[in-house]
Amino acid sequence: MPNPTRVSVLALAAGLAMAAGGAFADGELNLYSSRHYDTDERLYSDFEEMTGITINRIEGKADELIARMNAEGENSPADVLLTVDTSRLARAKEAGVLQPVESDVLEERIPSHLRDEDNQWFGFSQRGRIIFYDNQDVTDPPQTYADLADPKYKGMICIRSSSNVYNQTLLASIVTHEGPEAAKAWAEGVVANMARDPQGGDTDQLRGVVSGECEIAVSNTYYFARAIRTEVDGLSDSRDMIGWVFPNQDGRGAHMNLSGGGVAAHAPNRDNAVKFLEYLSSDSAQKYFSAGNDEFPAVEGVDLADSVEALGDFKADTVDLSDVAKNLPQAQKIFNEVGWR
Repeated sequence: MPNPTRVSVLALAAGLAMAAGGAFADGELNLYSSRHYDTDERLYSDFEEMTGITINRIEGKADELIARMNAEGENSPADVLLTVDTSRLARAKEAGVLQPVESDVLEERIPSHLRDEDNQWFGFSQRGRIIFYDNQDVTDPPQTYADLADPKYKGMICIRSSSNVYNQTLLASIVTHEGPEAAKAWAEGVVANMARDPQGGDTDQLRGVVSGECEIAVSNTYYFARAIRTEVDGLSDSRDMIGWVFPNQDGRGAHMNLSGGGVAAHAPNRDNAVKFLEYLSSDSAQKYFSAGNDEFPAVEGVDLADSVEALGDFKADTVDLSDVAKNLPQAQKIFNEVGWR
């Protein structure tokens, strides 16, 4: 009996190919990607199988790829840039390495607040940046981002450095919602409440709760969800001691980071590039973002992986991320002024 998911995916691929005006099996796609997840291999191989388009991939850090595309100029072979976080997508747009895309599929599938106002980049998966805490020692965990600056949590918080793009975008969202003065006061309060100097990645903040270095940590959801799905050293065995809060549930909702991409400014295979982005918005690809990397889909109504669903229902902040991106320079200035290392 044929696999119904595979059949529906093949039908979608054929429809995307016809919509883009191309043949079912035609050409190649040059992908510049800073997504470093092994599970993405399935995304690429499924697209190749469905369309006959060969993906040539170059991987690297986002800033390095953007600089490379800039240096290559009109001779750049890049067709698509994939990266993580709104800040890097905005950086790519500002560098002039992306181009606008007109696609009924993308405009219908991707909510407007998760895509660039000029359709130069689109979000394809989301990660909530939320609060985790030691549920044995903390009986009144912070319920909002503002609470993280409350003096009663002095010496209790583990959070990453100001150079971390997730924190940059979080602070930029606070600037967007509350203005620069309130955002600076918040950042000063968080610095005063830190249990240690910022160090390591999000998993290290969660390990800080396990080790007792701190009682509260800020992390993206998928780092914890990964520890539910698979073995993460120093975390999975101690998950039961960690509680979590999706902040601002009585207000704007929890801040969401993006993983996304756009069509390169000088894409030599532009039709295939658009086709690939449209594929990333399909139900099959959206489900794999969740199942393969414990992320929240960008498309509404797509089933969640068990590890992600275990985090529970919550209200997400639907602020326009194009507006947040505009406040990234202000966020970095605030970090520097308050001494957030």
